[in-house]
Amino acid sequence: MECLDSNLIDESFNLKNIVSIRFLVSLLLLWICAADVYSDESHLVSCGSSYRLSDLKLQQPPRRVLLVPLLSRDPHTTESPRWSEQPARTLNAFYRNRFNADVTQLRDVWSWTDYYQQIEQIPQQSPPFDRVIFISHGGFDGPVLKNAVFGQDFEITGGKGELLQLSEAQPGLKHVLSIIYDTEKNQIFSDYMATRWPELAPMKSDDILHLLKGLEKQIQPLDHTCFQLYCSTEKLATSPEQQRGYRLELCESICRAPLFEQKTAVEISPERFFHFTKSLNSLVTANGLIFFGACNPGSAAPVKVLEKDETELLINSTLAGGPHKSYVHLVSAATDRITAGPIGQSSADDIVNRVIMFETGRPQYNLCIVTPEVK
Repeated sequence: MECLDSNLIDESFNLKNIVSIRFLVSLLLLWICAADVYSDESHLVSCGSSYRLSDLKLQQPPRRVLLVPLLSRDPHTTESPRWSEQPARTLNAFYRNRFNADVTQLRDVWSWTDYYQQIEQIPQQSPPFDRVIFISHGGFDGPVLKNAVFGQDFEITGGKGELLQLSEAQPGLKHVLSIIYDTEKNQIFSDYMATRWPELAPMKSDDILHLLKGLEKQIQPLDHTCFQLYCSTEKLATSPEQQRGYRLELCESICRAPLFEQKTAVEISPERFFHFTKSLNSLVTANGLIFFGACNPGSAAPVKVLEKDETELLINSTLAGGPHKSYVHLVSAATDRITAGPIGQSSADDIVNRVIMFETGRPQYNLCIVTPEVK
């Protein structure tokens, strides 16, 4: 934000200047209020901001605790993907020293498949936990891991081949990638897809596109009439030198008949969401707590007009009797468990402090605590 230089202000301020500045200040204040996730008093009431620990039908003191640090890195930072393990170690020591609790911690959870594989063994080995605490990156739709593949399929029907890939970064939001092609159009490409599709299935969608486009460039000839029309030597000479490479790539793309069509979509998947909440039910006692240590699990859902093909937020959907005020409201309704999480942004230190303040009965304004009775 730039500062005003007082030497540039005309001392002969007139009424028009004053009115303009008041108008701008009003707009600024309006924007600040609109962007403030803490300003909705009704949301804070629904979040139990006035709850005391003794008000909750919660196991006290906690005897068994499960810590779930999810391993991922914000691509815009240089942080270690293992950043969540440090707050987990701090909370591990807190629960052991303060309550003499039995603490279990999941290790190396890089994807939701890793999570499910580990928690499937827990009910067979030990009773449920009084606290299950996730530590991760997150958003309005809950904890976030890398977008990892959990299912794939390949089939050829009536001259059409299709590779289908399913992946998820947040439980309940299913990413769908499909590669569709005409099996009669190019035999080399068709043979490649039929024999090599298992190698493509676990790859990221961008990497699949890059690989198949590279193959297409090798085996699919250019339409030379089209190429000469748009990218002949004479045509390129009329373009600025710094744009010629881009124009050449564009012409190669336009003048080469595509061998496949790629489609991507994000869909709400009730099956995947309830698979996650079922796992929580198996882990948490009836009078236990689910805590999401991340950004925005307790924040009010933003209201927006959906564009065509855009997926609505889980909390704005009809899942578990929704729409819901926040992600912790949604999970509490789906699991019939007390659920909590921060309102707004949270750092690793914030997560630790919020848990400790909660367990020691100290009030905190920006923690959303939802009991199953609150809808």
